[in-house]
Amino acid sequence: MADLVKFGLDDLVDILKAAGEPTRLRLLALLSAGDLTVTDLTEILGQSQPRISRHLKLLGEVSLIDRYQEGAWAYFRLKQEGRTAALVRQLLRAASENDPVLLRDGERLAAVKQSRAERAQAYFSRNAAAWDELRRLHVSDAAVEAALQKLVGPDQIEALLDLGTGTGRILELFQNQYRRAIGVDASRDMLAVARANLDRAGVHHATVRLGDIFNLPLEGQEFDLVIIHQVLHFLDQPELAIAEAARMLKPGGRLAIVDLAPHGLEYLRDEHAHVRLGFAHHTMDDWLARSGLEVEDTVDLKSDRKDSQALTVTLWLARDTRSIPSEGREGHTSHSLARSR
Repeated sequence: MADLVKFGLDDLVDILKAAGEPTRLRLLALLSAGDLTVTDLTEILGQSQPRISRHLKLLGEVSLIDRYQEGAWAYFRLKQEGRTAALVRQLLRAASENDPVLLRDGERLAAVKQSRAERAQAYFSRNAAAWDELRRLHVSDAAVEAALQKLVGPDQIEALLDLGTGTGRILELFQNQYRRAIGVDASRDMLAVARANLDRAGVHHATVRLGDIFNLPLEGQEFDLVIIHQVLHFLDQPELAIAEAARMLKPGGRLAIVDLAPHGLEYLRDEHAHVRLGFAHHTMDDWLARSGLEVEDTVDLKSDRKDSQALTVTLWLARDTRSIPSEGREGHTSHSLARSR
């Protein structure tokens, strides 16, 4: 526990007092496995909501857990960053995997997650037909994902932000590259799908939150990579979403955008709520530049379809260069040369 030397005595005692109570230690173990509500925790532990809420308040006062609002619901999870989080994870690792109380909690947690997955699947099934129709119009999801992974590259990512996370697929796709990640979406139903998918995939170092893409519930300059995947065409002012995404980037951080190239399928406005019928290179370049970002690469993926319904998917990768010394830019690919038109 090398981090112990960094705690003052009073702070260390406060943390251990908060964690060193059976129910609160059980709560920390449960919240280390993902986002849960007071209702979830009440069901798992078999204790009253006021009692659970009181324990959560004490854990929050010493910064052991995070709390965030999602409409009428509040979600909790073990804090992902900081010295207190590292200390609590050490304590949890010291607990026996065969402890009967923790084993029983784990079984009840699995039941809660299974119920969550079933509700999410019901919503997904109701909307799958519309999504499948769109997929048939452009290149396969696998091709788009492979191109995005190639564009981002294999380097490790400290912190990733996925805007309009939807089903959480991007969080799954890059799970082996990032240390922590957050997905934001404006739909509580889609967040339910995302949580179920992350649970199924065993992704515990990512979380999802309800939020407005134009006014994110996050501090600025904390992410190395921000991804906006097939979201901008739903927005009336996509350039404002790009500016807000740029605000999230650390100095030198990157923004990856995946969306449709310009097309003429007007029915997508009425039947699928598309506001914009794709984006030209020069339009996106201008928006990115106005947000202080420099385009490093642009890739067009054309559909195999030969009819007028075929859609092209475009990927953009841009970097915040405002805080990068000029010598740090050497080796970056010129976007004018890297484009695939």
